[in-house]
Amino acid sequence: MYKIMIIEDDASIRRELYLLLKNASYEPAETALFTDLPQQIQKENPDLVLLDVNLPYESGLGVCRELRQFSDVPVIFVTSQNTSMDELECITSGGDDYISKPYQAPILLARIAAVLKRTGKSQDGASLTYKGVTLDLLACTARYQDREAELSKNEFRILVYLFQHTGQVVSRMDLIEDLWDNQVFIDDNTLSVNMTRLRGKLADIGVRDLIETKRGLGYKL
Repeated sequence: MYKIMIIEDDASIRRELYLLLKNASYEPAETALFTDLPQQIQKENPDLVLLDVNLPYESGLGVCRELRQFSDVPVIFVTSQNTSMDELECITSGGDDYISKPYQAPILLARIAAVLKRTGKSQDGASLTYKGVTLDLLACTARYQDREAELSKNEFRILVYLFQHTGQVVSRMDLIEDLWDNQVFIDDNTLSVNMTRLRGKLADIGVRDLIETKRGLGYKL
């Protein structure tokens, strides 16, 4: 299990990241103290660091530069800044990748998996598994036994969201907001179409009744 350290001063975002990583089968670590961060990271010895740029006492960029004096631990900057200059600063400060807020959970998980694989921390990349079905976060595929299905972007994101909330009823509105949160209006039928296609692809690889419809409520794994 790969340990990922979260350095984020917003407590609600930090908690959100903690739960996201835990549900994705990582070992999350966090800190609410924002002094001597390079030393904290060294002591925690994570496999990867999620580092906010805007921190109370020192910029995440400065933290990463200090960290690079004695450690090559992979760093992904998570920041509200999203210009090309901000991205360049993150990379030239020693970061391995950069993602802006608000981020999409599947995109962040895919970035984490890609960095772990690229830096040699992971041989196979990250995946999510439930009831024998494995989601490859890099290839956007679903595998069951020896069969594999390629998923569209929306089909993949629907399944990732459901995997992250196993045992819970996920409302249609929750899925719509996760998939299309930047759009003003979405035809509710669009979700139904994507769900039908997803179920069809799962059936093609021998997976039936994985996604349960809760009438009037939503969906549940």
